Amino acid sequence: MIAVTERRFLQALKLAIASTTCPGPLAQNVQERPGLGLEGQIDGVSCRLGSAEWVGVDAQTNADGPSLWFVMVDAEPVQFHFEDQLQADAETAVATLRQRGISVEILSGDNHRAVEKTAEALGITDWQAKVSPQDKAERLKELDQAGKKVLMVGDGLNDAGALAIAHASLAPGGAMDVSQAASDAVYSGGLNTIEHVLTVSKRAKSVMLQNFGLAAAYNFIAVPIAVTGNVTPLIAAIAMSASSLIVTLNALRLNGGSS
Repeated sequence: MIAVTERRFLQALKLAIASTTCPGPLAQNVQERPGLGLEGQIDGVSCRLGSAEWVGVDAQTNADGPSLWFVMVDAEPVQFHFEDQLQADAETAVATLRQRGISVEILSGDNHRAVEKTAEALGITDWQAKVSPQDKAERLKELDQAGKKVLMVGDGLNDAGALAIAHASLAPGGAMDVSQAASDAVYSGGLNTIEHVLTVSKRAKSVMLQNFGLAAAYNFIAVPIAVTGNVTPLIAAIAMSASSLIVTLNALRLNGGSS
């Protein structure tokens, strides 16, 4: 979700639980259920930590914000309430993307009310809540079939599949390792960096096409002259080196502000 990274959420969760309950025994045989939560044993008793559905609770009992449930066999489920804080540059990042003609959509595994509040704060009308990893991947396939080129930005474990199949994908430096591995690039410096990445990518494509044109023009002129035997080996070597130098210098313009 655009509001908070999953790694930071998990760190905050650990601190909150530890400060409230004090250190306790470590769970054994812990297994992760994608899109649901964790399952393990504490002192031989089975327990679950994750979504409301995972612990057998009606999802409608969720709080307005993100929440997590913990249950042990033959015990009442315990709910943990959390409140997301938007990153400081979230609103400006979304506004900047819209100015470039890019539509923004939220696909989140959080509950309906939590995603709705975030979407309203950012002015995003296209959003979905309680989306599974498979649903995220299916949504990207739908957009691809509709002729859309999707840039997926995600940081959680459940985003990895969608990041891998997107036309292009980004993950923040604080994202889960699997999300960073599945994305095309990793960025830092906040959400405004996304717009910078798009700008650099567009300039890089422009310079690349220019270099193709320069190389084609060189070959169009030089090859016929060489075939007719009007070029000495020394001149050919100099011309070839000059061609490579021109292409390289043109590419180095990306380090500046020109395009």
